[in-house]
Amino acid sequence: MEDAEKGPQEQPDSVPEVGEDAVTAVGPSPPPPAMTEEERQELQEELAKVEDEIQTLTQVLAAKEKQLADIKRKLGITPLNELKQNISKTWQEVTTSTAYRRTSETLSQAGQKATAAFSNMGSAISRKLEDVR
Repeated sequence: MEDAEKGPQEQPDSVPEVGEDAVTAVGPSPPPPAMTEEERQELQEELAKVEDEIQTLTQVLAAKEKQLADIKRKLGITPLNELKQNISKTWQEVTTSTAYRRTSETLSQAGQKATAAFSNMGSAISRKLEDVR
């Protein structure tokens, strides 16, 4: 409420947080002509309330993240273990995907055909060499 009593020329005392709207960091703008002083006051009070709620939620989130880190540490879950699990899970999802199976089958068939072709070509070359002798 003290902000409402300050003149519109004064700058806020705090540095804006990441993501904070640049307009709110500069200070309140003059009210549009259709807005009454009472409406403006209500909006400023609502703004202050929402900012307080955001501050509270940020603090709660930080506390929960610390709690999460503590629990993981106690369970012996390290970032490296999590990375390994994520990679393993992702690889499992890839290998069970339809696209992967189809590609694998196609490459397998292509490999078999290439092997057969090289074998036939080798046999043909061997026969030709025998004929030359």
